[in-house]
Amino acid sequence: MENEPLIDDALKTELSVLYKAGDRPYHNLAHIEAMLGLAGDYRTLLDDPEAVEAAIWFHDAVYDSRAKDNEAQSAALAEQKLAGRIDAGRLSHVSAMILATATHQVPLFDDVAATRDASLFLDMDLSILGAAPDAFDAYERAVRREYGWVEEPMWRAGRGAVLKGFLARPHIFHTQEFRQRFEPQARRNMARSLQALT
Repeated sequence: MENEPLIDDALKTELSVLYKAGDRPYHNLAHIEAMLGLAGDYRTLLDDPEAVEAAIWFHDAVYDSRAKDNEAQSAALAEQKLAGRIDAGRLSHVSAMILATATHQVPLFDDVAATRDASLFLDMDLSILGAAPDAFDAYERAVRREYGWVEEPMWRAGRGAVLKGFLARPHIFHTQEFRQRFEPQARRNMARSLQALT
């Protein structure tokens, strides 16, 4: 039991089916694979890499652009699927990390190491913001397709508010590592996007 990976092949297969479903031009398996790649890059900094990997696999498992509770539903799915594979404390960390993707504010854990893991996890999720301009533009087009049901004026207002919110933060990324690697480009990308929207 102890030596089995938290996310085994059966669970990967089951979750992959969700990520390959219909209306997911961005929140799909490629997004999960990109985050897993970053988790690999920064593995030595993670206190509980398996818990972070689990949070990555589950964080967008339930995704409906019309719904307001995707993160809560995804966290509930993680709690259901991981029960019995992981102790309650670690599972609560996984769940809290997933829930935190709703606001991208770091959850307040008593445990410094868990807080650091959550910070790195949230930064991995937002790393696309600091991608090269063409990759960022492709991401924006994909998200727009996910919200294809939203009329253009509403989309521009909503997306503009999201970008302004991020740009107004003292830092977009929570960790020094991600700030150095992605922050300047993320600010350039989002400023450019905001200009195009307005």
